[in-house]
Amino acid sequence: MRWITRPGWPGHLLAVAAGALTTLALAPFDIWPLALLALVLAYQGLRQLSPRQALARGWCYGVGVYGAGTSWIYISIHTYGEASVALAGFLMLAFVACVAWFFALPAWLWARWLRRNEAPLADALAFAALWFTQEIFRGWFLTGFPWMYSGYSQLGGPLAGLAPVGGVWLISFCLALTAALLCNLYRLRARKPVLLAGLVLLAAPWALGIALKHHAWTKPAGAPLSVAAVQGNVAQSVKWDPAHVTAQLHLYRDMTLAARRTDLIIWPETAVPVLRDNAQGYLDMLGSLAADRHAALITGVPIRQQVHDEPRYFNGITVVGEGAGTYLKQRLVPFGEYVPLQDLLRGLITFFDLPMSDFARGPQGQPLLQAKGYEIAPFICYEVVYPDFAAGMAAGSNLLLTISNDTWFGTSIGPLQHLQMAQMRALEAGRWMIRATNNGVTVLVDPFGQITASVPQFEQAVLYGEVIPMQGLTPYLRWHSWPLMILSALLLGWALLAARKAKAAGPARS
Repeated sequence: MRWITRPGWPGHLLAVAAGALTTLALAPFDIWPLALLALVLAYQGLRQLSPRQALARGWCYGVGVYGAGTSWIYISIHTYGEASVALAGFLMLAFVACVAWFFALPAWLWARWLRRNEAPLADALAFAALWFTQEIFRGWFLTGFPWMYSGYSQLGGPLAGLAPVGGVWLISFCLALTAALLCNLYRLRARKPVLLAGLVLLAAPWALGIALKHHAWTKPAGAPLSVAAVQGNVAQSVKWDPAHVTAQLHLYRDMTLAARRTDLIIWPETAVPVLRDNAQGYLDMLGSLAADRHAALITGVPIRQQVHDEPRYFNGITVVGEGAGTYLKQRLVPFGEYVPLQDLLRGLITFFDLPMSDFARGPQGQPLLQAKGYEIAPFICYEVVYPDFAAGMAAGSNLLLTISNDTWFGTSIGPLQHLQMAQMRALEAGRWMIRATNNGVTVLVDPFGQITASVPQFEQAVLYGEVIPMQGLTPYLRWHSWPLMILSALLLGWALLAARKAKAAGPARS
């Protein structure tokens, strides 16, 4: 522990290891106490450092978080982007080095302006506010990369009951507060009122999380709906190959014809790998089949639309049969669906010129999908990892739907992390979620974030089960993250003013 608090490389290397613990706290390992330990080490590591040392310490912590937790990016670049081992490794390291700054800059701010070692209780509250702020910032800046949030560790832990109240960010806030309070308890003993307040702040989130874990914030809006989610397991190497398009269309058609009769039939992201214009006859035929079965068929399909007299291409969802609606994806994956600085990068390597990497962003305020008389909030792949974005769409829905193609991640931990985030969205919203993917993990999730049915990864299979349309709003759907943002702004403002006052009254701090 002394090494983590001191300047120098031993402490920096320990910070890398501490950041890597977050990976073990999340899916598929789910050792949730390690998220708390990682935060304890992060807080302790900044207690005595100068701003410059804190910057380096925070960056090293970020390298640990993303180097271990997003190693699956290497698979996407090397295996599917056809980059060499050396180039894929370099790009992966460059990515980690860049996103690690999401931790470095808050660490510098902490040491330079916010740290209050003389007031441990206020210091713990300010640290929790800063931790929440950096998480929400990295989910927004440059379209955001909202991966590896500490709060996801609690999906099966004692704090899970807080998700419908304030979302995954409230859980992260409480984990950071707990970590800082644990580090400061011995310093609070001198003043019993302050110690009592610290113990209350330490115990309250955990007690509330446990008490609310099985509380039902929403209620059924109708009878259960039967579901058939089709997992085609199409190899990424042939996904966009024109020679294999017909075979893919036949595969999903035949699996659907052979499936049981259900109310909802769900196909994954771009299950129809041609523009909807060109597949309209095929979709009309499937729509007639679904209508004959009194079912709605929902599928991913690329969509072309005229925007300002120019054709634009969208990653979309369409509904046929006993339903209606089209959805155009709003949150795109950098390099996978669009290429930043494409005039400079396209053509350098295959990874910067992947098929379907020129999608446009869908407009805000799109209507929800309709099926069997209910409203369905759709999320395509990456969109489900944005908490407030998902909450905004979920509020008007009865069911949640996410379709994806996680083949890009291979056999790595990426698809399981992605699934965990989708489960958290169901818990936050108090709604059932259908998750249909090309090669797994295809599941049904209940309003408590728990999987009720699944099929194995990397197999052609149809998932059968039931979901219940829900109505009502959880506190998080009603207020989103605004209450926590206001609280954190007040706590950080208080810490900043108090630290400036202390600095003016005493010797200058380095």
